[in-house]
Amino acid sequence: MLSYRHSFHAGNHADVLKHIVLMLIIESLQQKEKGFYYLDTHAGVGRYRLFSEESEKTAEFEEGIGRLWQCDDLPEEVARYIKLIKKFNYGGKELRYYAGSPLIAATMLRPQDRALLTELHPSDFPLLRNNFKEFENITTKRDNGFMQVKATLPPKERRGLVLIDPPYELKEDYDLVVNTIEEGYKRFATGVYAIWYPVVLRQQVKRMVRNLENTGIRKILQIELAVRPDTEQRGMTASGIIVINPPWTLEQQMKKILPYLTKNLIPEGTGSWSVNWITPE
Repeated sequence: MLSYRHSFHAGNHADVLKHIVLMLIIESLQQKEKGFYYLDTHAGVGRYRLFSEESEKTAEFEEGIGRLWQCDDLPEEVARYIKLIKKFNYGGKELRYYAGSPLIAATMLRPQDRALLTELHPSDFPLLRNNFKEFENITTKRDNGFMQVKATLPPKERRGLVLIDPPYELKEDYDLVVNTIEEGYKRFATGVYAIWYPVVLRQQVKRMVRNLENTGIRKILQIELAVRPDTEQRGMTASGIIVINPPWTLEQQMKKILPYLTKNLIPEGTGSWSVNWITPE
């Protein structure tokens, strides 16, 4: 089942949260000169036109990146994120394109860093491959991203970040995430793992968190941004990132950033945020 395409959702509130966290983790990894490995398990196409048929159909970016685009009171970390996105928009004069996680990472990577971007969707993979064909330190592969965690870890650099960002089209994806983390951690316990998740049914997220606790892995931080309270109705009410082995600065950075995002992305006053340790060190 491969119906999900991120082009319908590019630049929404979940992307804003995910990509700020991604940027902060990469910045932390780059504090050391030694190179690192980046694996994006569900890469999409990497770059999205916000005035495409797909994006205009939902216009979710208007309530995400669109609400931050012209703000002049951005926290320092959010300002760096907006600066990254402006690079793909002719200096920021007009918001026409949004960068997915592969392009954000690719723009930040140094010559000594390398990346593997995997995508299984038959329509999206050719676009992904074309978008990154000129990056010498980036490989694209049409494959099941979950399998690449097992296949490519530990990396030769012994430093790295794995972004696991499935569409959660199938309930089994929640269990696959936990199984994949267990497999990856056995091979590469010092790596950083970032798991994005939607909150559609809270019980699914609670079960995934409980299963992660049961792995015995330590240092698991959960970061979440909600646009409205949980509901039994259809639709995503919140999204979050679970980070294993997070940079020591990430907790406080997000506690600073999230009140601002909640206020500015959710002016209706229905939003909330949280930063909690699932398991401490």
